Amino acid sequence: MSAAITPVSRYVPCAGYELHCMDWSAPGVQDAPVVIAWHGLARTGRDMDALAQFLAGQGFRVICPDTIGRGYSQWSRAPKDEYCLRFYARVARELLDALGIARAHWVGTSMGGAIGTVCASGLFEPSLRGRIATLVLNDNAPQLAETAIERIKAYVGKPPVFDSMAELESFFRTAYKPFGWLSDVEWRKLTETSTRRLDDGRVTPHYDPAIVMQFTEHTDDYRIWPHYDALDLPVLLLRGEASDLVLEATAREMQTCGPGSKGLLEWIEVPGCGHAPALNVPAQYDAVMRCLLRA
Repeated sequence: MSAAITPVSRYVPCAGYELHCMDWSAPGVQDAPVVIAWHGLARTGRDMDALAQFLAGQGFRVICPDTIGRGYSQWSRAPKDEYCLRFYARVARELLDALGIARAHWVGTSMGGAIGTVCASGLFEPSLRGRIATLVLNDNAPQLAETAIERIKAYVGKPPVFDSMAELESFFRTAYKPFGWLSDVEWRKLTETSTRRLDDGRVTPHYDPAIVMQFTEHTDDYRIWPHYDALDLPVLLLRGEASDLVLEATAREMQTCGPGSKGLLEWIEVPGCGHAPALNVPAQYDAVMRCLLRA
């Protein structure tokens, strides 16, 4: 097992906001290939800690951003217009430019996978075309199940509030049970890295409730088949076997178009998970590594 690697916390100006990210790399490694590891809708970049630690130990530099409105990144001043994939692609492009990253692999969970898809297509940000080497879609697809979207709309705009961290951790353990196996230490870390205190001292998940506007104001934002069809790079779909977001029928359709029609798509069903695999166990590390090495 490689020695523990300590990441650097960075704050980068992007699209008029201060974007926070964790920057993981092994000491002394020069010109390491870069992986952008982007989290899901109501989560933070710290969800990628375990994968980033592993990949950094394999010689990669791993950048794990907090999307605007999440974690330590600033909240949008125009949420109706900016909490959407087009703006997130701009943020991603400016992040790569600011860090001097000419080309990178992309691992995205849920929303992070959709951001990776629209970045790699170049349809929103033409200068990103060809700058994404490989794409891992962790329980994300060019079309999401409508019932799951309705479920997301129902809870994201009204994050729960609790008196204690213990109550919030209990909530997270229930809400994110589909992530699969996490140790008690990982559950505590997940809680502590995705919590903010309110003015009255109570605790709530660490995101701007207005991120729900992506669904209420941009109703077709996650129907991104044209972006997927435009991809010409190795793609890995990790689908939680019990996922209610990525249907099997959608995964089969992905095999018939875009990278799927070119033999560039690998589809793996992840046992014991729903939406979305936590990317914290060896089998998932190995699947991601295989995709990265296909570039």
